Amino acid sequence: MRTHQYYMSIAIDEAKKAASIGEVPIGAVIVKDHQIIARAHNLRETTQLPMAHAEHIAIERAAEKLGTWRLEGCTLYVTLEPCVMCSGTIVMSRIDTVVYGATDPKGGCSGSLMNLIQDRRMNHRAQLITGVLAYSCGQLLKQFFQALRLKRKNKM
Repeated sequence: MRTHQYYMSIAIDEAKKAASIGEVPIGAVIVKDHQIIARAHNLRETTQLPMAHAEHIAIERAAEKLGTWRLEGCTLYVTLEPCVMCSGTIVMSRIDTVVYGATDPKGGCSGSLMNLIQDRRMNHRAQLITGVLAYSCGQLLKQFFQALRLKRKNKM
């Protein structure tokens, strides 16, 4: 059986794809029955769509593959703590487990600012596993934004 670290490493590969095209390096993978059924990376800049987060795209792809919006029995691996939009989509799609790497103290809604995916008032709650390969996930983001700031500074 594969480990959380294994699947997170694949999500990291997706995040690197995002970085290579100038997108914020966030990647996501959805697993069901030990098989990857969807993978995605951020595409907000590419598509100019605010919903084009890695998690959101992966959830859409998984639903399409399974032929149902109910993603029961699925685990979502994502390199950064999901935001409010993605946390809402996780709840609405009935994903069983969310595993993320780096926390997002400014926008995370799966434990940092709030914990929408485990809110007792919601009709579904997901199991939450945090900090898987957190350093590697965080470094991708840190290096991306450092390079972006340097590029902007050099343009001045």
